[in-house]
Amino acid sequence: MTRVQANLLLLLAGVIWGMGFVAQSTAMASIGPFLFIAIRSAIASLSILPLAISEGKRAAQKLQPSNYFFFMLVGAVLFIGLALQQIGLITTSVTNAGFLTGLYVVMVPVLGVLIFRTWPHPVVWPAAAACLAGIFLLSGGELNALKQGDWLIISGALFWAMQVILISRAGRTGRPIMLSCVQFATAAIAGFAIAGVIEDFNWSAIALTWKELLFTGVFSSGLAFTLQAIGQRYTTSAQAAIFLSSEALFAAFFGALFLGDRLTFVGFIGCGLLFAAMLAVELVPMFWNRKPISIPATEPAE
Repeated sequence: MTRVQANLLLLLAGVIWGMGFVAQSTAMASIGPFLFIAIRSAIASLSILPLAISEGKRAAQKLQPSNYFFFMLVGAVLFIGLALQQIGLITTSVTNAGFLTGLYVVMVPVLGVLIFRTWPHPVVWPAAAACLAGIFLLSGGELNALKQGDWLIISGALFWAMQVILISRAGRTGRPIMLSCVQFATAAIAGFAIAGVIEDFNWSAIALTWKELLFTGVFSSGLAFTLQAIGQRYTTSAQAAIFLSSEALFAAFFGALFLGDRLTFVGFIGCGLLFAAMLAVELVPMFWNRKPISIPATEPAE
């Protein structure tokens, strides 16, 4: 798989996440955040389990226990990011949350340098800044005074960044579907454990939101995160973060299509910045090196 194909998979994941924002915003009105995370993660894990088993049968080598533990670590990081985001939304505005979650776009290359000494292509830095500005404008172009929920969202963005980086490392096993299956099984177990202590299992509310749970479980979680795991085998973490940030763009589009939201003038400018950033990280390295590059399955230092 070439880098272009991998980045297109990541862009598709952003499209699906953008659609899932509509379903998530309606489901969260009926059930608690941890129960929501638990059910969608369980559905995601079960929906891709047959594919993970099939992937294992075709694999040249079996996974070691250490690989499964690393997959579980990715799942734990994913769960913490989801939990901090959902809880933060209780006490902050959607505008603030949309922008602050996007901080992970800048955190990914910074953490890659600090933790793994992996330097991205120079174009990643201005592209990440353009993504951040674009998400800010899509969110309305303003931030209210930071509240407790805002700091939770910022903390969640840090874990989202770590999840992107760890998936690139875990992708070296060549088992992206099993990685996705295990990470969601881990998130589901953690979600049910906490929900069982602090939240009510309102089966009537769950029944009312089965469509939203099914979509976020099968598509937003199972399919989209598997596309992320596959795509990140052939591109860098920093570039992946920029393409995945298209979630904000498609969330705005589907919000306008299904919920009647309308983009402002600055929102359209934000869309333009996101598109420009994605084109830059794809095209500039090609012209920089004078030839297209097929990125191998390891995390390269560009």
